[in-house]
Amino acid sequence: MSRLSDLLRAAKQLDPQLGEDLETEIRPLQERLPFGLNFERHAPEAVELPGHRIRKTSKVRVLPPRGSAEQGDQRLWTVDMIDGDTATITSPNGAGVETVRAAIEDLVLVAEFRDRIYPGLRPDATVQRGGNKPFHTVINGENFHVLEQLTFTHERSVDAIYIDPPYNSGARDWKYNNNYVADDDLYRHSKWLAFMERRLKLAKRLLKPEDSVLIVTIDEKEYLRLGLLLEQTFPEAEIQVVSSLINPAASARPGSFGRVDEYIYFVRMGAAAAGRVLLSREWVSAKGRTHTGAPRWDMLRRSGGGARRQDSPGGFYPIYVEPAGPRVAKVGAPLPPGVSVPDPIEGTVPVLPIRKDGTEGRWMWSKQEFERRLAQGRVRISGNEQRGFVVSILKDGEYAKIVDGEYTPSGRGPDGSLRFEKENSDLVRATPGTQWRISSHDATQYGSRLLRDSFLPGREFPFPKSLYAVEDTLRFFVHDKTDAVILDFFSGSGTTAHAVMRLNKQDGGHRQCISVTNNEVSADEQTRLLRQGLRPGDPEWEELGICDHITKPRIQAAITGLTPEGKPITGDYKFVDEFPMADGLEENAAFFTLTYESKWLVGVDRAFAAIAPMLWLRAGATGSRIDSIEGGWAFAESYGILRDLDDSAAFVEAIRGREGIRMAYIVTDDEGRYQQVADEIHGIETVRLYEDYLRNCEMTGDF
Repeated sequence: MSRLSDLLRAAKQLDPQLGEDLETEIRPLQERLPFGLNFERHAPEAVELPGHRIRKTSKVRVLPPRGSAEQGDQRLWTVDMIDGDTATITSPNGAGVETVRAAIEDLVLVAEFRDRIYPGLRPDATVQRGGNKPFHTVINGENFHVLEQLTFTHERSVDAIYIDPPYNSGARDWKYNNNYVADDDLYRHSKWLAFMERRLKLAKRLLKPEDSVLIVTIDEKEYLRLGLLLEQTFPEAEIQVVSSLINPAASARPGSFGRVDEYIYFVRMGAAAAGRVLLSREWVSAKGRTHTGAPRWDMLRRSGGGARRQDSPGGFYPIYVEPAGPRVAKVGAPLPPGVSVPDPIEGTVPVLPIRKDGTEGRWMWSKQEFERRLAQGRVRISGNEQRGFVVSILKDGEYAKIVDGEYTPSGRGPDGSLRFEKENSDLVRATPGTQWRISSHDATQYGSRLLRDSFLPGREFPFPKSLYAVEDTLRFFVHDKTDAVILDFFSGSGTTAHAVMRLNKQDGGHRQCISVTNNEVSADEQTRLLRQGLRPGDPEWEELGICDHITKPRIQAAITGLTPEGKPITGDYKFVDEFPMADGLEENAAFFTLTYESKWLVGVDRAFAAIAPMLWLRAGATGSRIDSIEGGWAFAESYGILRDLDDSAAFVEAIRGREGIRMAYIVTDDEGRYQQVADEIHGIETVRLYEDYLRNCEMTGDF
């Protein structure tokens, strides 16, 4: 509250009475006990970056000797000087500073999350089978820093984020500050919350505030804390949680009930809503409002609260039915108070809203609304004189499905009501409830086994999601957004990207997925490799990391239809879209590694190769990429770069004659000249390099 005290003091100097009034209102708030999440937000978080270049002033750690599985010296050192293969490093030591010489190969770069970084991307590979479709991208890097980088390329432009973060099980399943978090760590939950909050705040900057969704899966260990964290981070959003069956066999836990499900949080921003999509029958209950493959007819007589005649006297009127149809012959006026028998009309039977207990009820529609909707075909008469006649209607929601083309009338019945050919009752168009018990969501069958037996034979990945579960979850929010951008910054095995590619095949969409993962090696694998004398950064180590060993090969296999060994993938896709996995998918993908650049080199235009992929990403990740500029300017299919302002006239003329250009990057330190060029380019977003990039890095560094 110290900042608030300073502001109150300033307010008193400007207006003593206002300051006193504010202090009176705030004092009770200061005395209240905190409510909600309380955790240590300032716990330090840092990441070691093996393989990244060490420069003068870099922060580093000294690695333990090769062959040792010990953690080693955890102090942070600063590089003061580099001389060939060695460096002079210093670290505070009591009242003084300790200085030592160390081989550069024994040092590893360290980035603390409070430091500003200047990210770049190093292209690794591409796979192309999708023609002019945008590229899916996989970025190997610390996800917090990649999210910082994405604030330059994708701020407020992501339609959906799907993440499966670490569940904080205590089983060495994630690291904080370069150490695995165990179940006996007193700050285990605080570390997890701080870890998640930092990333969720950046993720919020990427989502479209007017219409987007964040989807987070979690189990019982952190779901309550996650719920509160989401409420605090996204106070303007609508949040709902779903329980989803993922393991029908149940995961046994001594003394406890076996775990069969997990939770899925849906954080809906702006107008985002779960759409009605085509689902199998197991999605919907056979109880209550069933889905029969055709519009649902409801009774005109009101039930529930406010269903008595006196609740709406205008709703008690006779509907005269001609039995030969049966059809509506006439609609009478509301009966006056005290009158319960309508005037007879020869050849018709009057029908009134009499409830099952014999008391007088009311119709749901007024006489005028009934007559108007009768003409629309929204009234159906069933029954006979002996059993009585029943008046059924199509409510507004059901009629909207007809107007939208979801159901097509096949004609009208004798009573004038709309008729429909019954659709396949095995498939229904619906929005499901909050308990999902779907056979295709079995994570063992369609996650672990699918990965190990089909796409990556012999390779193991712990607890991958069912491909079809992720596909179904996303479908509710992107089925009508065929150009959606989807982000997964805990991408693990790459299931989200795989699911997005399958969605594209089903409707010809051009959705693109950005997958972010690191190249971490599993805890058990690390111990084995360390004892062999290997370290992070060594090729033999890195080839077993998540990104290089699992994520990239899985996405390449999904597109090409071939395993990493070049053999056709065995098996068929199932459920919504069935075809051989060996057919592959007509998609494009590009793979990158996050780099850490020098602010000075970027500012003087000497780091273009590292910034170039980011410019391509910001322009939509479509078509070719400008990796170098021979002359004063260059164009790709979706963007252009002006590097020499002396060529600005030719650049502007060229850009006007090109279709599909969505962005223009202008390299200059002169704000006036930049604005002059930007004003001559209409309908195209312009970005000033490298000012906009550097300013974004510095703003994010303060975030």
